[in-house]
Amino acid sequence: MRLLGAGDNVADRYLHRAMQYPGGNALNVAVFAARLGAHAGYLGVLGDDAAGRQIMRALQAEHVDTSLTRVAQAPNASADVELQGNDRVFLRSDRSTALFELDDEQLAAMADYDVVHSGYAGTLLPRVPEIAEHAKVSFDFGSRFDLAEVEPYLPHLHLATFSGGHLADAEAQELVKRGLDGGAELVLVTRGAEGAYLGSSEGVRHQHGEAIVARDTLGAGDAFIAGVLVGIGTGRGIRATLVAASAQAAQACQVDGAFDYGIPFDAAAAREHATSRDSTHENRTVEA
Repeated sequence: MRLLGAGDNVADRYLHRAMQYPGGNALNVAVFAARLGAHAGYLGVLGDDAAGRQIMRALQAEHVDTSLTRVAQAPNASADVELQGNDRVFLRSDRSTALFELDDEQLAAMADYDVVHSGYAGTLLPRVPEIAEHAKVSFDFGSRFDLAEVEPYLPHLHLATFSGGHLADAEAQELVKRGLDGGAELVLVTRGAEGAYLGSSEGVRHQHGEAIVARDTLGAGDAFIAGVLVGIGTGRGIRATLVAASAQAAQACQVDGAFDYGIPFDAAAAREHATSRDSTHENRTVEA
């Protein structure tokens, strides 16, 4: 089974620990798919700084194909994370280096993969219909989706994923049904510790969350997505796929960052830079 993560990557900078970790939805899914035995690749843009070099080392250590990974002469995309009480909060981000326009060569290369996964933090949503002509497409719409904007893409999707931790149980099930009615082959709604719903032609199945003490939940949803894609892609049944995906997500919660590989960084300089920038720019605080 061959899976390509295409789109975003980021250095998640934990200011409270002065450590930064590789991350980003498309990159994380590629790494977790490789851990499940898939031939995985990453199509995206890294920076040429310490963060970018560390992400490249992590991809290579995880046996993710980087032949479609480009390196720009710029700082890697980054997101600053802080603990406020027990809440993990994203303070600000600069994703400009990781944003790219898909060219014809990259589009053609997607035909070498069974599934291409991308997500809301990248630039590929408008290209989903074209990508679907080359491979099955998985897309993560995150938690801030507008169904009116999502619906035109559903008929082109092998898997449509939504983060539904803010939804009531009935709302999550209704979202799955609307995704299936809209034409997606599979619809996944992840709900953190409450588990997940997966809809398919066999109906809507629920998977309970694992009873664990989480060290860091970053990347858990991406691990679940990879588990579903690899499970279905290798011929597992829905129930077995959900159980394995849940276990993969729980395992992701036992390490720092999405999948570890942290390196130190100068958090004091980052705070000083952010303070300086805040004096002229409005920044938005978003709960993880």
